[in-house]
This record gives sequence, structure tokens and C-alpha cells, in this order.
Amino acid sequence: METFLLEHLGYSWDEVHEEAESLEHAVSDAFTERLARFLGHPDHDPHGDPIPASDGTFKPEDSFPLGEAAPGQRVRISRVGEEASMLDYLGERGLVPGRPLKVREVRALDGVVSVEDEEGRVHALGGPLAAAVFVRSTPREDGD
Repeated sequence: METFLLEHLGYSWDEVHEEAESLEHAVSDAFTERLARFLGHPDHDPHGDPIPASDGTFKPEDSFPLGEAAPGQRVRISRVGEEASMLDYLGERGLVPGRPLKVREVRALDGVVSVEDEEGRVHALGGPLAAAVFVRSTPREDGD
């Protein structure tokens, strides 16, 4: 539902969760299956959370909190927390699922994680925000 609302009805990614929750109680399983088929059976929602297959199973998950990354590590955002204020903050900065980043600093003292996006912009994320952003490792590029 969330993917459909975002991709086809123009909802923002901070609006889709609540709207989808309402709709899920008003549609049949047959409608949900047709919608999944129409969307190509996505395996993740717009926030990166896994969507179960029709048999209830999930694809294996290998993401980890951004705060557990190492300085210099290249990562890609895989999912983010759904709290509205976090979504607003991350969305305004383009820190959304699929976005590649390079970890610049991870401070143990206060949990702040600084990352650099592909445009060279550096973003400092406080501990709670860094804990709500899950990433996957990506290969290093030559010259790093």
C-alpha cells in the first residue's frame, strides 16, 4: 500500500504509513495481492522495511545501524525509522533508502555519525537518528 501511495498517488514518504494503515483494514486480501502484482511484488516499503512474501517469509536482512559503521566505510541506506520528525529531517537532506554514503566519523562519546553523500555534502547525525538509519556495506571505489 505504501509503495502505491508514494509512487502513484503523490503521497510523501512521511504520509504513506498512516494512510496505508487505514486502508489495510478496508481492503480484501485479493485486492492486496492484485496491488502487489501491479507493483511487481516489491520486497521493501518506501522506508526500507521488508514486506513479507505471500507465504509470510522475508528475504534475509543484512543491514545494520549506521552508528555501527566504521570511518571510511562505504554504505547504502537500506531503511529508516518511520517517526515523522526523523522522516522530515532525513527526507529534506535526501538521506533515503538507496542513497550511497561514505562514513566520515563515528563518535563513541555522543553517538554522532558524520557521513558524506555523493555530492560531497557532509551530514552529522545525532545518536538517536544514526540508530534509526540502517545501512548495508558497499564496495570501495578505486582511489579511496
